[in-house]
Amino acid sequence: MSAEGSAARLETVARRALAEYDVSPDAALTLLNVSENATYAVDDPATGERTVLRVHRHGYHDGPAIESELAWLDALREDTGVRTPRVLPTRDGRRLLAMPEEGQPDPRHVVRFEFLPGVEPEEAGESLPDSFELLGGITARMHDHALTWQRPPGFTRFAWDYDGAFGTVARWGRWQDGMAVGPAELEVLGRLDDVLEARLARFGSGPHRYGLVHADLRLANLLEDGDQRYVIDFDDCGFGWFLYDFGTAVSFFEDDPRVPELTDAWVRGYRAVRDLPAEDEAEIPTFVLMRRLLLVAWIGSHSGTDLARSMGADYTAASCDLAESYLSRFG
Repeated sequence: MSAEGSAARLETVARRALAEYDVSPDAALTLLNVSENATYAVDDPATGERTVLRVHRHGYHDGPAIESELAWLDALREDTGVRTPRVLPTRDGRRLLAMPEEGQPDPRHVVRFEFLPGVEPEEAGESLPDSFELLGGITARMHDHALTWQRPPGFTRFAWDYDGAFGTVARWGRWQDGMAVGPAELEVLGRLDDVLEARLARFGSGPHRYGLVHADLRLANLLEDGDQRYVIDFDDCGFGWFLYDFGTAVSFFEDDPRVPELTDAWVRGYRAVRDLPAEDEAEIPTFVLMRRLLLVAWIGSHSGTDLARSMGADYTAASCDLAESYLSRFG
């Protein structure tokens, strides 16, 4: 189904969900984004308030996993001052709804958030290293929190370990099924996969290197409003290597010539908050390539989306070039 058809069907679910909240029945729903989840702006004419409604996709997270995400949002805001969106409950105090959907055996989960102002930092211009330094510091604060936070009973999120990324789980699909992955690409990316598996195993998953991560902590999920900063979109958060968060920061432009400068800026911001040993810093390219190979898989499993079509074969070809460069150093 097209994004437009999906959005039209999900608007019915969103409308029914709104009836559970203290929102005027005349509230306007405006689609902000539909790719994985559908996100709507909700404008209430009675109060003038704007909020955000997230309608979850099927089959990615169950109810307890979404509740766990919301618990971490609360804890980050309360314990560290990392500003995350507040969850807005229904009239009877529920933070998570399970709404039936016509023709579907499983309900759609729905969450309502406060609307946060601001815009994402620009990925162009001279201020980009400053934005990455800021992002590095915020990321370090989140990692420190993950190491000390006493997670509530029943907390559950999936893992971005090797198995979750490329093994038997392959959460975003198999990279082998990526767009324009033919015999030559299979050979190059297969060697990359083997080296990633070996290096990740050698790097290890000790508590100083592996824990709860945002797993999509890029500038698109950072809002700036004057001197205020907000971190959004925790839908992919789970257990993984802390340095994977840097790999996500350069998503889709991993081959940009500015990446070494941005790496230095991110590390500088990170080290202002949390220790990062030199041997860990040296492994950052592994996590950049891990994310890159995951995105090859994601594009293949989302070939109907505008983003996947726009990246497509060119992204796979550039991924092979990046893999060869990486393998010449680390393989």
